[in-house]
Amino acid sequence: MDTVGILRTLVAFDTTSHRSNLDLIHWMAAHLDGHGAKVRLIHSDDGAKANLFATVGSDAAGGVVLSGHTDVVPVADQVWGSDPFALVERDGRLTGRGTADMKGFIAACLAAVPHWCRQDLRRPIHLAFSYDEEIGCLGVPRLIADLQAHARPPALAIIGEPTEMRIGLAHRGFYGHRTTFRGRPAHSSHPASGVSAIEPATRLVAALARFGRALSTRGDRTTFNVGCIRGGTAINIVPGCCEVLWEFRPPDEASAAAVKAEVDRLLAVLSPGVDIEMAQIAGVPALAAHADGAAVAIARTCGARWPPGELAFGTEAGFFAQAGIPSLVCGPGSIAQAHQPDEWIAASELGAADRFLAGIGTWAAAAAVPG
Repeated sequence: MDTVGILRTLVAFDTTSHRSNLDLIHWMAAHLDGHGAKVRLIHSDDGAKANLFATVGSDAAGGVVLSGHTDVVPVADQVWGSDPFALVERDGRLTGRGTADMKGFIAACLAAVPHWCRQDLRRPIHLAFSYDEEIGCLGVPRLIADLQAHARPPALAIIGEPTEMRIGLAHRGFYGHRTTFRGRPAHSSHPASGVSAIEPATRLVAALARFGRALSTRGDRTTFNVGCIRGGTAINIVPGCCEVLWEFRPPDEASAAAVKAEVDRLLAVLSPGVDIEMAQIAGVPALAAHADGAAVAIARTCGARWPPGELAFGTEAGFFAQAGIPSLVCGPGSIAQAHQPDEWIAASELGAADRFLAGIGTWAAAAAVPG
């Protein structure tokens, strides 16, 4: 089956993050097993979802990890010109949910497996497909832990997010938080008998805005966003609870640590008489790869596009790099199409991915295995 045929099958599985991905995972596992790949499934705690880790070739060190996520964003409240879960080919475009982000890359990897299996790979090619990336990269830490427990250290990881096959060397991290303020409700005719939860919540929002402006003035590229505020029950009740959902995106882990320390300081002085609960609900490490590193050299040899760039969006690459695996981002399609109605990928982009992955096979067959 070629890349387009496999993509057609993958798109037909509705793997929106709130649903199980097991039907898709089992189909991919059967495909890989049928070609002789060694396959492992790493399930979520409730067993409703799974990561897939597969190896083609030897068990030597120094291989390459090709990584992607299996979940897609919802189509609810989007107006599509066709069924989102049925691939449509028209005028060189392939339309369907996940075509660009990022089932196109996964399809190209699966289509390359038979060709890799016919080669005498001196280094292994690992496929690492995760769950729940779109809601906070929840599956990939477990996937990487399993990789480290059952495979010898790879030379690099390539995360196939849509970059139009251009190498992505860096992106900011992403840290999402839920801060809940609990005061004491009261009748609004006697506000002094209660404690407002909304007032300190608004002070946090204002403090985050001031802090973000101060960082920008100093040249720090960390950004903040308050995405949602929920609080109160009626106009004549002192609000007893208020929840703030907010996030920040630091360029590196040092900046992340500085922000967390400042927020802790802010929360300690916001308001007496209010209980404050702070929970991190998403955390994606920043990525900062070296342009002159071996991982980049390998990717360029295999046909990745140059010059490199810094990505505006976060990826799972930061987790691989944090685990000590040199990592970069490179995959087919444009991020401009991701999460959009009538999401599409150009057929030419899939062709470029096919050629790149053929190059990966050539490299794995020719490369000397570390001693």
